[in-house]
Amino acid sequence: MNDQTHIETAARRLREAAASGKTCAPVRELISGVAEAYATQEANTRHWLGEGRRLVGRKTGLTSRAVQRQLGVDQPDYGMLFADMEVLEGQPISLGRLLQPKVEAEVALVMGRDIDQGDITLPEFLRAVDHALPAIEIVDSRVTGWDIRIEDTIADNASSGCYVLGAEPKRLEGLDLRLCGMVMERRGEPVSVGAGAACLGHPVSSGVWLAGIMARAGRPLRAGDVVLTGALGPMVGVEPGDVIEARINGLGSVRAIFEAATA
Repeated sequence: MNDQTHIETAARRLREAAASGKTCAPVRELISGVAEAYATQEANTRHWLGEGRRLVGRKTGLTSRAVQRQLGVDQPDYGMLFADMEVLEGQPISLGRLLQPKVEAEVALVMGRDIDQGDITLPEFLRAVDHALPAIEIVDSRVTGWDIRIEDTIADNASSGCYVLGAEPKRLEGLDLRLCGMVMERRGEPVSVGAGAACLGHPVSSGVWLAGIMARAGRPLRAGDVVLTGALGPMVGVEPGDVIEARINGLGSVRAIFEAATA
């Protein structure tokens, strides 16, 4: 098979796993390196856009240095956020729509302007951000047992599932997102703690990286887009009946509620 055939085969394997609700084997043996992993992700992005899904943002993954070392990489990765991935706060999330979900608390940035330049500076990016929100990202993997390497997670849309945003926007002025503390609780018990510095040193740094690379990749951020900047602490698994609440200093709180799959 040629390279394009490998990419199409990997993309189809991941789509079929998502559609069937049955996890699949890793795709890393089908593709070669990060470039082909992103080509696989892009193939599925084009497929889903053709099916009527709508892009509303992007996410950054692998923002933890420890996770980067674990996967043998020295930079984060990115994935697409579609409108049907957002779950309104207070709306139960059926575990039937997910395969192997885990949750992590993040800072979400909502863009107020388009960003078309691949060499965007920090001041330019800050001027383009409209507001920040607390967020819970529900990450997921189509690969059985989370047996992933860098190629697998990139190809699998950066292991995306869905996400919940808080409902009280905050302007960046006066916020210290680097030092903001985070506590995530499950049914009132702490399960993850962290701070903004865990996200590439600063959540805004993650946003700058993402904005630049998306412009260069031909999918630039647009006004209104949501940017999930990356985990502030360790991710944890969820079960039916779990209520997950994340509190981020300066941003407030956000909750995600999980229920068993319906027949």
